[in-house]
Amino acid sequence: MTTETRNPQRQDETLNSIGIKKPRIDGILKLTGGADYAADRNLPNQTYGYPVTSTIASGELTGLDLEEALNMPGVLDIFHHDNFDRLSRSPNDFAAENKVGEPRLPFEDNTIYYQGQYIAFVVADTFEHARAASRKVRAHYRKNDEQLTDIATLDSGEGELPGEDVPGDASSIGDADTAYAGAAVKLDQRYSIAQENHSVMEMHASVAHWENDRLTIYESSQGVVFQRNALSNIFGMPLEKVTVISHFIGSGFGSKLFMWPHAVMTAVAARRLGRPVKTVLTRQQEYLNTGYRPKSLQRVRIGADQSGKLLSLHHDGCNETSPAGLHDDTVSASSMKMYHCENVSATNHLVTVNKCAPTSMRAPGEASGNFALETALDELAIQLEMDPLELRRRNFAETDLSVQLPWSSNHLKECWDNAASRFGWDKRNPTPGAMKDGDEIVGYGMATQSWEAMRQHCGARVGFRDDGTLLVACGTQDIGTGTYTIAAQTASERTGIPVEMIDVRLGDSSLPAGPLSGGSMATATVLPAVSAAVREAVEKLKELATAEGGPLENAESDSIEIKDGRLVSGDRSIEVAELLRQNRVGMIDGEAHTAPGDEKNQYSFRSWGAVFVEVRWDPGISRLRVARVVSTIDAGRIINPLTARNQIEGGIVMGLGMAMFEETEYDPHGYPYNNNLADYIVPVNADMPQVEVELLNHPDYLLNEFGARGLGEIGLTGVAAAVSNAVYNATGKRIRDMPVSIEKLLSA
Repeated sequence: MTTETRNPQRQDETLNSIGIKKPRIDGILKLTGGADYAADRNLPNQTYGYPVTSTIASGELTGLDLEEALNMPGVLDIFHHDNFDRLSRSPNDFAAENKVGEPRLPFEDNTIYYQGQYIAFVVADTFEHARAASRKVRAHYRKNDEQLTDIATLDSGEGELPGEDVPGDASSIGDADTAYAGAAVKLDQRYSIAQENHSVMEMHASVAHWENDRLTIYESSQGVVFQRNALSNIFGMPLEKVTVISHFIGSGFGSKLFMWPHAVMTAVAARRLGRPVKTVLTRQQEYLNTGYRPKSLQRVRIGADQSGKLLSLHHDGCNETSPAGLHDDTVSASSMKMYHCENVSATNHLVTVNKCAPTSMRAPGEASGNFALETALDELAIQLEMDPLELRRRNFAETDLSVQLPWSSNHLKECWDNAASRFGWDKRNPTPGAMKDGDEIVGYGMATQSWEAMRQHCGARVGFRDDGTLLVACGTQDIGTGTYTIAAQTASERTGIPVEMIDVRLGDSSLPAGPLSGGSMATATVLPAVSAAVREAVEKLKELATAEGGPLENAESDSIEIKDGRLVSGDRSIEVAELLRQNRVGMIDGEAHTAPGDEKNQYSFRSWGAVFVEVRWDPGISRLRVARVVSTIDAGRIINPLTARNQIEGGIVMGLGMAMFEETEYDPHGYPYNNNLADYIVPVNADMPQVEVELLNHPDYLLNEFGARGLGEIGLTGVAAAVSNAVYNATGKRIRDMPVSIEKLLSA
């Protein structure tokens, strides 16, 4: 895998730390076992929880036989509907930062909404004892035979998609119906994305501990502040009496954004027993209880003229949701922005199925919707006998017509040209099956990549210490993407203190509140807060240095700069650590809280990219493989090319999973029978093609002072469509239902 970063920073920007490849500062801890993940936490007098799950998908729990389980060795208690604390639901409001994965409380009633729903919770002195006892719990049900576990059973394959309209989800500009009716060229096709599960390396885990009326919970969480706020509401406690800690996370991909019921069960058990309780879910329980990318059906209708100009675009989506928690994946929303079309209609419907609540999964909604739109454009290009890249060029969106605003920055044309040149797109033969290399038939495909650029409010604290080190603290978290490192790079850039001397503290809800680690917004959100906190602390240092008898006495504040860890004014300077020691001050800190301004009412913010894929099909042995992926990304200023590359490459790998491997399969009773890493197929090293990523470096200073936009999601978008389009170029067979499989190819 190779990555390059183009366009050096402006001359007035220093190259002290930002823009430089920096290995993760937390890497040594992870390699040596020093990184404390939630399940690594062991507290004195600790006990262990193990959930018991429903074996039906719909109905009522009529009773539990617990005697044998209670008499098992080491069992301390078994919690269930008739033995559980009375709690309040979290308001489940994203804006108020208390959203949860499943709003229904554990054991809230005896209604069964999905197979795998928690019906009891065994707590014992060891994990083995808790697990053994859980298998002795006997449940009795009244089964509902009208369960629904697959959206596809409701789809006729023609006309409108199934499901209920989602209020507020229908968006439109112009008159898409009239424009479609009058278009010379028309396309009307259906597409689908299979359910995908997150399959994270680190299991979801909770370790809950009470000290009098204060709760501390160690959690594998992408949002410690959200979980703290939700627990505060559920238990009716002040925020300051709840602390959620998640120092290190073994990936989440969205499944750990919001709290799941096992954390509430663990906290209740710890309070009741007066002892810490640890719960670590199994892989099978994860597939049943911690969300997934919902299966979606989509219909795309495009009207165009003979030159390829888009006249009308209808994008209708429909995704599965759960009776235990509404989830709207809004798969069609981004189609309002992708191309210049003056008549667009986007809708989304929901179908309630007997599964646990879906949740966000990397590039939620847009990855699924992008597949349908970008595949439809390929089909339109073939209908027009036009190069698919040329069709996209002719419909480049100079502005965001959906909100009538200019882009803050848009270098999509450069992405197209750069990636096409490196890939060798000009050598593509549009005739399916025409390109051959030995026994293999070669296919080329491409797609546009895109993701919304977001920024949220954020707090940060920075402290200069008398030993020369610098403390940086923020209540966000690092999910393995490099947040620890770029926070240190930011502080180093603003102070001149080497990254190696910066102590970054994250993953603790008691720190100044930071954002979720999701939606590609952490970088754009956290860095301005860290920078502002540095400025606050430096102002305090200036006051100390310019006081009577100080080393910079009588210097004007505006004349003082901080360079290489020193305060400098003209020919006078002093090392910050020495200044603190002279004044017997151990640390001077600054705290700042930043938030977006009015810029979203003036500009539309979005990141862009282009991805080109080469597939190879050997019909003699029915082998399909991706041989090469080339991507160029425009995500503003690149803070750390090393971690940025990791994110794009990781997204591409997940895109290959969506395109060729991943599909959660259910039996007729709503049980996922490939709920393990042996049967749920994800890309592995042997599946890896040659991947070439190039990162443009065009700062977007309208979004934040660093010009940075997030890039965790965008690498995934477009990949599935590019693969599907390449498969058509190789085989002449159009697979509109992801993932592509050998069975689908042979039967198409």
